[in-house]
Amino acid sequence: MAHRFDPSLLREYDMRGIVGRTLGEADAHALGRSFGTIVRRGGGAGVAVGYDGRLSSPQLESALVAGLVESGVQVLRIGLGPTPMLYYAEAVLQVDGGIQVTGSHNPGDHNGFKLVHQHSPFFGEDIQRLGAMAATGDWLEGQGRVERVDILDRYAARLVQGFDGAAYRIAWDAGNGAAGPVVEELAKLLPGEHHLLFTDVDGHFPHHHPDPSEERNLADLRAVVADKKLDFGVAFDGDGDRIGVVDAKGRILWGDQILAILVEPVLRDRPGASIVADVKTSRMVFDRITALGGDPVMWKTGHSHIKSRMKQIGSPLGGEMTGHLFFADDYYGFDDGLYAAVRLIRAATRLGRSVTALRDELPDLFNTPELRFPVPEQRKFAVMEEVRARLLASGEDVDMTDGVRVTTEAGWWLLRASHTQAMLVARAEGHSPQALATLVARIESCLADSAIRMGDPVD
Repeated sequence: MAHRFDPSLLREYDMRGIVGRTLGEADAHALGRSFGTIVRRGGGAGVAVGYDGRLSSPQLESALVAGLVESGVQVLRIGLGPTPMLYYAEAVLQVDGGIQVTGSHNPGDHNGFKLVHQHSPFFGEDIQRLGAMAATGDWLEGQGRVERVDILDRYAARLVQGFDGAAYRIAWDAGNGAAGPVVEELAKLLPGEHHLLFTDVDGHFPHHHPDPSEERNLADLRAVVADKKLDFGVAFDGDGDRIGVVDAKGRILWGDQILAILVEPVLRDRPGASIVADVKTSRMVFDRITALGGDPVMWKTGHSHIKSRMKQIGSPLGGEMTGHLFFADDYYGFDDGLYAAVRLIRAATRLGRSVTALRDELPDLFNTPELRFPVPEQRKFAVMEEVRARLLASGEDVDMTDGVRVTTEAGWWLLRASHTQAMLVARAEGHSPQALATLVARIESCLADSAIRMGDPVD
């Protein structure tokens, strides 16, 4: 029986919707039927399935599994856990794809799916193909099987494989998200002193929202690091594929700053390697990669885009400003906040300096955090086209890798359409507070020319 997805569910990197409005069990079932058909037509037979800690995830997971089974697929259910645990399962088990039921960092009533096929991200046109298949009921029939696989301990052990780091005093904030049980296991496996916050999985997110790219969500972590005089603290988003870091001085290290630290040991081992960073990344990071003898590659924002680009060019390391960090040197190439925490410990040890000292060495630039501004879904891409056309007509220095990144004497600014929300996303970085103000004013004027008022950023 054919099924039509709400068009807003079919995003660029994954599938996301609002439970009860644009997403329900019928959608999960139809996804299983479509993805299972694609796997079988590609010569495969097995799919790993996991889910995060949101209240709606177990029901969506059950419907998804039923759809996969009806398409003749063998399903390995790994249960509740972070998205990188699903990626790990897809990499090491005898399967041909993987699906994680997850709403990532979005509000509690949101949910969705992240997909992998044949060890590569499944996104963009592939996700649109799922919608077309469901709309026509273009599905294979079959009778698959279901097997339960407990992989958490194996995954945690893999995170610390080859660990050569020192013992630090660290706070860990899981935000009541799906990373909690793995954080508890990691604390047992790592040397040092570990203070755990909110590792109980709770889809109500009672303490704070699990999104470390929002400064206010790091308040509890900062307080513990300061109170107990710890070396640093780490936090994770709702599905554990992103990391946030607070140093001993209480400063937040954004994803691009973490990448700037991690890149040095990687380039020591792989001189001249290409390092991929998204368009929101600080100029400082690209300059640092060059200074360390690497080849900086600016690429589109989005975990699927970064992973795919790294695979295309053989890059050992990549990152995004929002805290997605990707390791393909002695890992599998996917984004994993938990593994990023382990690698940060190892990097600080190898470089012989604390996380705080490593942050001290990075230049203090004047930049905005990621700014997100509401624009109707049906309007956001049109606004970007209008802005792009005006910038090109005016002869400005514009990089169009993803949205527009404009370089001026004052610094640079970025405007792009979010592929996960009805938002435009902006960021600016200037050489001084005055330069930054000039750049932000330029963004505001570009939006005003398309009758969009910048207003106050939203979560």
